[in-house]
Amino acid sequence: MQLTEAQKREYVKRLLFSRMRLLVKNGFYGLLLMHTTFALDQSIPTACTDGGKIFFSPKFLGEISDSELDFVMSHEILHIVLKHCSRTGDRDPEIFNIACDIVVNSNIMLSQGMDPKAVTLKKYGELMHIAPNGEEGYKYTAEEVYDMLISYSNKVPKQGGRGHKIGNGKGYGKSWDDHSRWGSRDGDKMLSDMWDKYVRDAAEAISIQKSNGGRGVIPLGVERMLDELRSPSLNWRALLADFVQEDVSDYSFAPPDRRYADGDFFLPDLNLGGESVKNILFMVDSSGSVSDDDLTAAYSEIKGAIEQFDGRLEGYLGFFDAAVYAPVPFGDVNDLLSIKPRGGGGTDFYSVFDYIFKNMSDDLPASVIILTDGFAPIPPEETARGIPVLWILNNKLITPKWGRIARIDV
Repeated sequence: MQLTEAQKREYVKRLLFSRMRLLVKNGFYGLLLMHTTFALDQSIPTACTDGGKIFFSPKFLGEISDSELDFVMSHEILHIVLKHCSRTGDRDPEIFNIACDIVVNSNIMLSQGMDPKAVTLKKYGELMHIAPNGEEGYKYTAEEVYDMLISYSNKVPKQGGRGHKIGNGKGYGKSWDDHSRWGSRDGDKMLSDMWDKYVRDAAEAISIQKSNGGRGVIPLGVERMLDELRSPSLNWRALLADFVQEDVSDYSFAPPDRRYADGDFFLPDLNLGGESVKNILFMVDSSGSVSDDDLTAAYSEIKGAIEQFDGRLEGYLGFFDAAVYAPVPFGDVNDLLSIKPRGGGGTDFYSVFDYIFKNMSDDLPASVIILTDGFAPIPPEETARGIPVLWILNNKLITPKWGRIARIDV
């Protein structure tokens, strides 16, 4: 049936009003929905997402209430930000879809004070939110719930809604939304990186709101994605051994020892005053080609460096894409984790050295450590003007022709 222009306007108005309600009730969902494109699609039974857009059946929109529509919007945007559409891998798609719905619905319930009505559609009843072990799904990743669905197939808990068949045929709750378009945008790294940035921005906005006395809820699945710092893959004491001796309290980077000017790095002068290692400039590539996983790895490595030096490593952390975002000093891990990434444009390594000599000439860094994917022209060595540079790369494709090089796994 062809929709009239008046009908289209009415449906679009409902979607916009729902987004506005979510901005007021739960800003995290509302802020992320501001970046989403909505589309009416009569070929689907209910609603779906392809990881970028959210599609709605006009018939489905006509059947659900405003509160149910708010749930549907929250459900689809969580699939997007948790990247469920691209995480199926070689798993059974139907069972993985169920796992993702359990995680998403449980997180929405959590944001609504664990009220089952928050995940109930009149036509389908209370929707899946309990993991097979009887715990709420928000406590787990979709992959963990999937593994439980496979191993617990004989004893899955009873849930609302009509059933799917799992494993040996045991019934499980019904997935109401359409997942048929999942995977259609696999490999779209730019889309993935954009959503990483939107999630970080929304989380930061909610944190500011909460610190000012407001109410903000970030789903636990998203918090895990933002907060899960992995163990560093580099031995920083060994890596920095060329210019930081084992007893770091006896050495200082100011001034560097010029006797070793022919090497890759300058050694610090012996300092009997017992100063800590200071004035390292960490610069993290935050361009559009760098994913959230890449940034997590970068933070993890810098945090690991501080911890390996027992907190006696101080310096600055900055971000850059086509331009440099002013580096912020840090003295310990807490300082480090309070520094939020900025960026998202193209990559320009020249901008790092331009910034240093224009803005830090009174106190030049003793060394520069650049964490990057390397996908941009590497400037000539003379650009650094003698400042030692360590390139930390997250791949084996790029090898700068100068400076020290180390690689991390992402």
